[in-house]
Amino acid sequence: MTLFQLLMLGASAFFAFKIYEHIQTLKDPEEGKVFEDPADAELLVYQGDEEMQKGDAQRALTIYHEANIKMPHNQEILFKMGYALVAQERYEEALEYYQEALELNHKNSALHQAIASVYRKTGEFEKAKEHLDYSLEQDNENPITYYNYGNLLVDMQETEAAKEMYKKALELDDEFAEAKEELEKLG
Repeated sequence: MTLFQLLMLGASAFFAFKIYEHIQTLKDPEEGKVFEDPADAELLVYQGDEEMQKGDAQRALTIYHEANIKMPHNQEILFKMGYALVAQERYEEALEYYQEALELNHKNSALHQAIASVYRKTGEFEKAKEHLDYSLEQDNENPITYYNYGNLLVDMQETEAAKEMYKKALELDDEFAEAKEELEKLG
């Protein structure tokens, strides 16, 4: 499994738990009101995930959009819409969905990492650093954050600082192959 797939798996598990918590608090709809079944939206998210696995980001985005209509203001769906847009290199649109999701929970470390990734891809390194710093404030035991930070620092040509980030990632997970590889490249 690639690092990004591990990140997505972790984010999906977190969001699935949050959906479960939300569903537990739902009450029966009042007489005559329309009630969307959250399971319908969850099924759509699953279908969108399958399309992403197949490599069809546009089809996945369409499915996620439908899920967003059925269950608006859902952080997982917004995150996945952003992810599908990043896969299509539609970074500005992705940032809009990531920011909307972040408004629902500003402390979500995975969202800050996703936003940092977009800023890194668009060359906005200082903004990427801000989000990685915030991600570390929320969870300083996540080796993926240190790895991503190391990659950003390599792009910024801050080799020594990048090495330190890769080393920290390896302290937390000594089997982190990608971090080992990047550290070896830097010598």
